[in-house]
Amino acid sequence: MEKSGGKQVSVVVPPLEGLAGGGTAYGWSDGGLEDSILYTGEVDPTKVPTADLLHVWCMPSTANIGQQEIPRPLDNISLLAARNEKESVQIVLRPKVSWACSGIAGVVQMHCTDLCSSSGDRLAVGQSLTLRRVVPILGVPDALVPLDLPVSQINLLPGETTAIWLSVDVPPGQPPGQYEGVVSISALKGELGCTSQSMPKLEKSELYRELKSCLDSVDPVDGRTMNELVEREKYTTSVLRRILFSPMFHEFSSDNGSTEMMDEDALTNLSVLLKISVTVWDFTLPITPSLPAVIGVSHITIFMLLELHGIVQLNISFFIVVLIAIMISETVIEDRFRVEHGTDGWFDALDQHFRWLLQYRISPFFCRWGDSMRVLAYTCPWRADHPKSDEYYSNLRLAAYAVPYYPILSGSNSDAEKDSLRKEVEILKNKAHWGKAYFYLWDEPLNAEQYEVIRSMSREIRTYAPDARVLTTYYCGPSDVHYAPGTFEAFVKVPNLLRPHTQIFCTSEWVLGAREDLVKDITAELRPENGEEWWTYVCMGPTDPHPNLHLGMRGTQHRAVMWRVWKEGGTGFLYWGANCYEKATVPSAEIRFRRGLPPGDGVLFYPGEVFSSSHEPVASARLERLLSGLQDIEYLKLYSSRYGREASIALLEKTGVYLGPERYAADHMPVDLMRAEIYHTCHS
Repeated sequence: MEKSGGKQVSVVVPPLEGLAGGGTAYGWSDGGLEDSILYTGEVDPTKVPTADLLHVWCMPSTANIGQQEIPRPLDNISLLAARNEKESVQIVLRPKVSWACSGIAGVVQMHCTDLCSSSGDRLAVGQSLTLRRVVPILGVPDALVPLDLPVSQINLLPGETTAIWLSVDVPPGQPPGQYEGVVSISALKGELGCTSQSMPKLEKSELYRELKSCLDSVDPVDGRTMNELVEREKYTTSVLRRILFSPMFHEFSSDNGSTEMMDEDALTNLSVLLKISVTVWDFTLPITPSLPAVIGVSHITIFMLLELHGIVQLNISFFIVVLIAIMISETVIEDRFRVEHGTDGWFDALDQHFRWLLQYRISPFFCRWGDSMRVLAYTCPWRADHPKSDEYYSNLRLAAYAVPYYPILSGSNSDAEKDSLRKEVEILKNKAHWGKAYFYLWDEPLNAEQYEVIRSMSREIRTYAPDARVLTTYYCGPSDVHYAPGTFEAFVKVPNLLRPHTQIFCTSEWVLGAREDLVKDITAELRPENGEEWWTYVCMGPTDPHPNLHLGMRGTQHRAVMWRVWKEGGTGFLYWGANCYEKATVPSAEIRFRRGLPPGDGVLFYPGEVFSSSHEPVASARLERLLSGLQDIEYLKLYSSRYGREASIALLEKTGVYLGPERYAADHMPVDLMRAEIYHTCHS
């Protein structure tokens, strides 16, 4: 909006392009509502309906909503969710006029109610219902920063669109039924930003005087009577309350200081009321994910210089990535959070990351890279004989766990390392959770020498536990072992080179390109009757338009990563890193993606300290979409159990959700169609 002759006029905003695959998926689309001329002069939101001051509408979780997203009509929210499922939607706000000062359009208050069923059951605000503001990273909406509940207040900027990510997390034991609630959205008088400028000296002096009087009133306390202490406490409370709710602390206060709150009647008459309806159906997603999704939480920042060496023309386009140099620096977690390796603070930091990621149906592992591409991967930082070990490995939300090949905290000599490995394996192999264990020893071996190292390590492990599983990732065969007629044949024959020293063959989706039919050539070499599995992974590639988790890709492109896994028949999925941003030495340091990698590659969450005083990690929209894809797999598995696997693939194709790596839903409607059909056909 711009002013012309004292009036508010409409301005057409040019398209905002994405980094990759964004196109018209965010920032621009046809058929929206234009800002209309409403008011001139000063606007009092306590007397004007909020709908006259800002546009409010809803968008699916797969939409990337840029700052220039144009308005759409408002529809109420209607969601379908199983028990133990998390469903999300976005509430979008864009001011029509400004009603505040200091360069902001105004302040908006959002108030959420519990979602209630007719039988009196509830999905409680702050527990099952959460709000997060979508914050751009490199100009792309991605970081989901938590908002206060049940009441949040938000600054809106003129001419900019703001998205709020609303999630409903249904507990496993929630009674099925229809749950309804309301989000009221109200423009407030006053603004959070007007008093955020530097404080004049006179005000500083007054603040200092009042705070000092508080300190004087409570210190010392010796010799004071109880009545005197009570009076001093009352005085101190009064002064501190006045200071905390003063304009200078608007942004930190739940009531946001002098921003004028509306009474209940005014909210009812002037607010935009957005109704939320959630159908919880009588199906529970399994607590233990059906498909293991193992994702690394890196200790280490590795600076890789990567070069696309060329394309070998076979019956597919095959990219060979050459590692020119690897430079290992200090650990990511240790550096950013200033915790020393092996200390209590170190264990606490790892434990927090582990437990936080479990809520995303992810089986996290920590990793440290050695020479070449040798990997120390482990899920539990404590030894197998520690009480914490069973707590980790027995966690029902964990689908798979990595066992370290050598000690995490010490490795003084090779004999000690071997003895440690033997003890770990002998303890774990007798546990009920041993079936979830795997060893990740080497990442993407490139030649016969590296293949022999994998075989040697595996032989040692299997002398202690013949049924141990080893996972090996690869995107090519050994460069010095040739199979006619070419490179792809060497890739397909990798299982023959690693059998029986690898049980989980984890291949890059980049190799396949758009040739989904090549899956049969790969899996034909496996022996599932001997426990061999086929997993897949994505990292630098594949690139747009194929499914991946890069920043700037379409939301359905992120979610399609797991649709692809289901259609191709993989039994597991690996992602190389979740926190592999550049080195920093303070938690609040700006996030920088690693050079040489696509934006967002290897980063699925951000440190909470970057955005607020919170120490809890901040999820990316991409991580939430990965979770949605993992939940889709549980829906497809249910459908498959009733009608067969081929029928589930036919459903993916019939609804237009996923037909192949270049043909999948561009918008959200097919996803809802597929989920609704599974609900209706399996609900009886």
